[in-house]
Amino acid sequence: MGVVKQYLILFNALSALGWAYVLVSALQNYTASVPVDKFWNSYGYIVIVVQSLATLEIFHSLLSIVPSPFLTTFLQVSSRLALTWFITPNSPSAQHHFSLYLMILSWSLVEVPRYLFYAASQALSGNVPYPLFWLRYSLFAILYPTGISGELGQIWSSLKDAKKESLVLWYLLALLLIVYVPASPYMYYHMIGQRKRAFEKLNAPPPTVTYNGLEFPIDTKTGQPSSTIINKGAFAASIREISPDKAKRIDSEKNWRFNYDRYVLDHVTLCLADPKECQKICQSGLDYLHRSFDFYRDGQRVSFAQAMKNIKGSFHTGIIKGDKPLASKSPFVVPYKNKDLKGQELLDQLDKWAQYGTIESSARDSIAMVVNNEDWLDLSDQYFVLLGAGSAMGPLHVLLSLGANIIAIDLDREGIWNNLINQAKNSPGTLYFPLKKPQSELTPDQYAKNAGCNLFTQTPEIKNWINQVEPDKPLVVGGYAYLDGALHVKVALAMDAIMAGLCESRKNVTLAFLCTPTDVHVITEEAYKAQHQNYQNVPFWQKLIEKIPRSGLRKSQLKPVSGKGGPYKIVDGLVIQQGPNYALAKRLQHWRAVIARGNKVRVSSNVAPSTSTPSVVSNKQFAAAYAEMHRFVPMEIFGKETSNAVMGALLIHDIRNPKSISNPQTETTNPLQLFQIGSFHGGIWRTGYHFGELGFYSALIYYIREYLKPALFVSLAFVVSFVAVIYQNGLPHTW
Repeated sequence: MGVVKQYLILFNALSALGWAYVLVSALQNYTASVPVDKFWNSYGYIVIVVQSLATLEIFHSLLSIVPSPFLTTFLQVSSRLALTWFITPNSPSAQHHFSLYLMILSWSLVEVPRYLFYAASQALSGNVPYPLFWLRYSLFAILYPTGISGELGQIWSSLKDAKKESLVLWYLLALLLIVYVPASPYMYYHMIGQRKRAFEKLNAPPPTVTYNGLEFPIDTKTGQPSSTIINKGAFAASIREISPDKAKRIDSEKNWRFNYDRYVLDHVTLCLADPKECQKICQSGLDYLHRSFDFYRDGQRVSFAQAMKNIKGSFHTGIIKGDKPLASKSPFVVPYKNKDLKGQELLDQLDKWAQYGTIESSARDSIAMVVNNEDWLDLSDQYFVLLGAGSAMGPLHVLLSLGANIIAIDLDREGIWNNLINQAKNSPGTLYFPLKKPQSELTPDQYAKNAGCNLFTQTPEIKNWINQVEPDKPLVVGGYAYLDGALHVKVALAMDAIMAGLCESRKNVTLAFLCTPTDVHVITEEAYKAQHQNYQNVPFWQKLIEKIPRSGLRKSQLKPVSGKGGPYKIVDGLVIQQGPNYALAKRLQHWRAVIARGNKVRVSSNVAPSTSTPSVVSNKQFAAAYAEMHRFVPMEIFGKETSNAVMGALLIHDIRNPKSISNPQTETTNPLQLFQIGSFHGGIWRTGYHFGELGFYSALIYYIREYLKPALFVSLAFVVSFVAVIYQNGLPHTW
């Protein structure tokens, strides 16, 4: 049993014991008709001590020791502390008011079973006796209204004493009464929702677990697959040979969900120390993942690595050739703000982005080379494997429009394949896709129903099938599939296994990735200087936000990292809210890129900008943050079509230009410099503040701007009405 669990058991047990003593004392005095003021004189200090202990609950929530929401915890505890520390002890009228008994009895009747429930939950690993469970989630229905009524009675009865002491105090207490109007229903409905969720979870039938395909290893403590174990394990395994002490620190980390970012920084620092050690770190991380993940088939479990080696199945091949001819010498087009940029207009826009700091000059130069070399745009000789062909950030549309041959992998869903097949038909490109039946046995309207596959359950078969498609042609294999949470790690590993297998079995393979800007990257000297300059030039209101303790803006510029060929400048673009699974999924793509390039495989891995894809902006908070992100120079959020086009151009550059960083013959002093060149980061590398905090304040600006006018109107109407009442009746304390 861990130290935190022992502490929580002790804390909850002591709290339950304290409230039990208060409850027994209050009941004895009430049933004996002891005046309430005499009860307070005898036991008030005990109530104050026991309630003060609950202050720790605010810190438990703030530090994520427990999953309780911070706002509701803060509201409940702070309102009680106001009563027990300030209002009741200093108001004789409140001490004589019957509401004091009502308040204390309601509190103690709620708190005794609540704290016992928490203590039992920790001690018994969640197996709480049902009577205690029922009391915890049911008593509030009566005791919250009675407790709130008692609190309101105490505040109301103290107003007479407060008026004698200070009008300011009187108005503060009156304001507190007003706050109870919205806060009380909020707390009550929060408890109703909590009760509903708790009983739904309790009454839900035990899940019938049938594992199929790629899966996280089973946690021996819970009997369930665990992403946290694999997440910590991968980062620890990657550096264990190089830095055993830092690996042990990862192993012992108790709050990985919110502290993982510091270990990602450590990981990059170790990789930059020595290029050979960087290769070892990346290989160790990948080896750990491939041997640790399980693969289930027909009730049998083997390691993922064994499954990829031993399963021999495959698919039939479907081919769709586009109906449109490939235009000769057509310019490259980038849609941007309702315009199709091309030629000199596009080159000018690239210059503007680079000068502002939204992209790196190497990204501008690479895209400009594509614009200026129109012969590069005939992709009819190129074969692209798109893992996650229908992904919003994938290059499918761009490549098909340039006549490319696409070997498409996506889920076996008819809607997905109707879309992919229609795109192929309306292009000069060619689409290869997996079928459950031979194409000759199907009519065209049956293709979509029989197309597709599953990267989780059919990973070996997908690798085998791709190996059979145009076996003598060079392949560009791109990993574009994306899923939320732990599934992102799984899909990234599935794509990695396919890429690794194709690199082993086929010649002339190029790997392609889209790097996220919300990661730790090596950056250019120019970007590092721009961070400092942009920080110096931030407006005054941003400087004020910087002063907010703990949650304010913080400077983005980090100290250079020493290493062979260095020192290296780095940027921390991590966003804690994205979670460790996202970080691991993107990191394992870096590992594969480094290993492949070290094995003389061409790798295109450019940083893509934050993009307002439909799935992202469907989240109102993300949409709000993206709408105002430009307030932080030089940030810009791009539309899906713009991102697709510019990242497609960078991919074309990497496969056409023999001097590009993607070519393993191009020298670097450290493998991580692969991700330094061609970055279209959207401003994250050069903004003066750490990107992880910008989203919250961008969203806050949006909501203020969006609702400021109606709020001002309502406030003005209230003020006018209030002034009119005061003019007629005098100030509230005289009413």
